[in-house]
Amino acid sequence: MIDTPLYRWSARALAAGIARREISAVEVMRAHLDRIAEVESDVAAFVSMVPIAEAMRMAEEADTAVAAGEPIGPLHGLPTGVKDLIDVAGLPTSHGSGAYLDAPPATTDSVLAESLRRSGALIIGKTNTPEVGLGTLTFNPVRGVCRNPWDLSRHAGGSSGGAGAALAAGMLPIADGSDSGGSIRYPASFCNIVGLRPTPGTVPTGRLGNGWDPHGVLGPMARDSADVALLLTGISGRDRRAPLSWVSDAGMFAAAGALPPTELRLGWSPDVGGLPIDPEVRGVLRRARELLEAAGVEIVDVEPDLAGADECWQAIEMFGFGTDGVARLAEGRDGFREDYLRNVREGRALTADEYAAALARRTEIFRRTAEVLTGVDAVIYPATPVAAPAAELEWVREVDGVVFDRYFLWQRAACRLTVTGHPVLATPAGFTETGLPVGMQVLGASRGDARLLAIGMTIESVLGHVGRVPTGIPG
Repeated sequence: MIDTPLYRWSARALAAGIARREISAVEVMRAHLDRIAEVESDVAAFVSMVPIAEAMRMAEEADTAVAAGEPIGPLHGLPTGVKDLIDVAGLPTSHGSGAYLDAPPATTDSVLAESLRRSGALIIGKTNTPEVGLGTLTFNPVRGVCRNPWDLSRHAGGSSGGAGAALAAGMLPIADGSDSGGSIRYPASFCNIVGLRPTPGTVPTGRLGNGWDPHGVLGPMARDSADVALLLTGISGRDRRAPLSWVSDAGMFAAAGALPPTELRLGWSPDVGGLPIDPEVRGVLRRARELLEAAGVEIVDVEPDLAGADECWQAIEMFGFGTDGVARLAEGRDGFREDYLRNVREGRALTADEYAAALARRTEIFRRTAEVLTGVDAVIYPATPVAAPAAELEWVREVDGVVFDRYFLWQRAACRLTVTGHPVLATPAGFTETGLPVGMQVLGASRGDARLLAIGMTIESVLGHVGRVPTGIPG
């Protein structure tokens, strides 16, 4: 890797090099800060950053700890950013919204930020996100459109769009995301990176309100599944503030390794239960299937029963916006986009019977999915119905002749799998004729996240798309 710039090294290689004092955290930090200075003005992956002097001080302290022989965490010395929906002490949380343009710096760290720091990561900024995480494209009045490093005229995805773009562009080696309707999986697919929507509770959160809700989760993003596993090692575990947290041995994720392709039996769904999928995306997935089968993976056609998932997801998602919106609007803030206010109104109008029915349906779908997974190791689906859309769009209004009249309807490839309650890995499947990335979703067993990551490593070793350098910016 001697001829590869540090900002293109894997997170694993960087962490190992820092721990062995073969490279310094200062060198790693400088390489990434220089890369940010080179491409951030085109990409808009960050909303705010710590001063350069502070970033370098953190790196110097990381090197001092290594030199002194102090115990270090799995992410020691790695620069990272935190999605701008989550508090980091010293940086404002703008929620991607004009209603929070005057937000002061947070005074305390979120549970996630605590975990990152405890594991040795160096938080240098907040990554771009749409207003309060609304939708799977990133644009807002705070930072503007987050653009795709593969083609700057295209979206990077959302709502963890800044994280996805920063990883693809080489501005960060690891980053976090959050996901209730594809917010990790869409940017991963559009940017040719990897993201995991883990089993609920894998990554502890200090969320307010219903801490038992498995709908929205935090998860790791990186440039391949092995680096995702490393990050997950650093941010998972048990936490007394997080009632769903379950991981007692976070080391199992970093210990995961690729499996022999001939040991895998994978289910295959071409359209997530009959959703419209662009023919070019179908073609990319079809070629990926052929390559996997040629490598010895057994693939069988399956179509897990997702009946009712759309209505279930919408009711639970809108209920969340309803409860969230009461608090935000009670503060007297204005400037929210109409899509958000509509969600709040819909959520407030839900009846107890409607919400209870959605929760019951989610339980049914979880159990149906678990039954399917008794016959296969995982199920592969398209990650998105189209490749990265034009940066001018607020959402995709038509896919393969089907017209949508609301922003989240084109997200259903992801939303339906959210309702299953199972972990879902988004990993590269290939490229369109014009060079845009296309991803696949790989759904695995509940709490089987380590094996799901191993399956992802196997798929990536066969297909060979991870690690490719984006063509829309300087390499």
